Amino acid sequence: MAREITLRDALREGMSEEMRRDESVFLMGEEVAEYNGAYKVSKGMLDEFGPRRVIDTPITELGFAGIGVGAAMNGLRPIVEFMTWNFAVLAFDQIVNNAAKTLSQSAGEFTCPILFRGPTGSAGQLAQQHSQTFESWMANVPGLKVISCIDPYDAKGLLKSAIRDEDPVCMMESELLYGLKGDVPEEEYTVPIGLAAVRRQGSDVTIVSYNKMIQVASQTAVELAKDGIEAEVIDLRTIRPLDYQTIVESVKKTNRLVIVDEAWPFASVASEVTYEIQKFAFDYLDAPIIRVNSADTSLPYAPTLVDAYLPNVKKVMEAVKQVLYVH
Repeated sequence: MAREITLRDALREGMSEEMRRDESVFLMGEEVAEYNGAYKVSKGMLDEFGPRRVIDTPITELGFAGIGVGAAMNGLRPIVEFMTWNFAVLAFDQIVNNAAKTLSQSAGEFTCPILFRGPTGSAGQLAQQHSQTFESWMANVPGLKVISCIDPYDAKGLLKSAIRDEDPVCMMESELLYGLKGDVPEEEYTVPIGLAAVRRQGSDVTIVSYNKMIQVASQTAVELAKDGIEAEVIDLRTIRPLDYQTIVESVKKTNRLVIVDEAWPFASVASEVTYEIQKFAFDYLDAPIIRVNSADTSLPYAPTLVDAYLPNVKKVMEAVKQVLYVH
C-alpha cells in the first residue's frame, strides 16, 4: 500500500530499513546524529540505532570518507553523507583513488560496498562554491556508479539497491527538493540501478534529463502540449551505468532529441548522451540533437543572474521548436 511522503522521509526509510536488515550498515557524516541531519534526512535514526551506527564526524570530508572506505574493505557497508557534494571535493582522493579502484587494484580480492550521498547542484543564492553539479565528474571515473533522482519512490528504491551493491555508489540529491512528495509503498521494494524511466509518453520529441531538471522538462512538456506538441520525457535516474537503450527506443519514435542538464556544457552528461545517441540512432534523427545546459561560467549570486544561468522552460521550449522546425 502506498502513501505520500517526502523525499527526505523516503531516504530515511531506505537507510533505516537497510540498517535493520543488515547490522553491517551504518551512517556517518557531519551533523547526521545529534542534529538529525543538516536537512533532517536522518531524523530519529540516532535514537533507534545509537551512536555506534549513526556517527557524527568532525568537519573533515577526506578523513571520514577514508574511514568509510577502510570500513567497506573490511566487511562493513557505510553510508557516508556529505552536507553537499561541493564539500566532497575534499574527499575526492578517497572516492576516486581508493573506493573506485579497490576492486581492480586488488585483482578482485576486495570490494568496496560504500554509498556516498548528499545534495548537488544549485540551491538558490548559494553562489559559486556551493552550487556545482557533480554527476558528470563522478561518472567519468571507472569503478563508480552514479545515481541522480528526485522521485521519492525511486530515491528509496535506488538507495536500497546502492547499499546492497558491491561497488561504490555516488548518490546525488537536490537540496531544494527534500520536501518533494510522492507515493512510496509501505512494503519492501528496490529499484534496479541502470534503468531510466519514461515520465511522460510522447510522439513528437524526446526530452532527456535527470535530478531537478526533470521538473523543467516535465513543465515544458505540459506547455508544449498546449501547442499540440507531444513530448516524451525520460528521467535517466542512473548516470552510470547509463540506460542508452531507453533513449534510443524513444528517438526511434520521435526522431528528435533535446537534453536538459544543469551541469556546465563542456564534458557534461548531455555531451555523453549526445555522442552515444548520434552513434546508435543516427539514422532515426531528423534534426541535430540540442543540449540545454547551464551557462558556461560559475554561478552568480544575484537572483536575476541565477535565473539566467540555469535551464528553464523557455529555453527548453525554444530548443524543442528548433529541432521540430529544422529545415
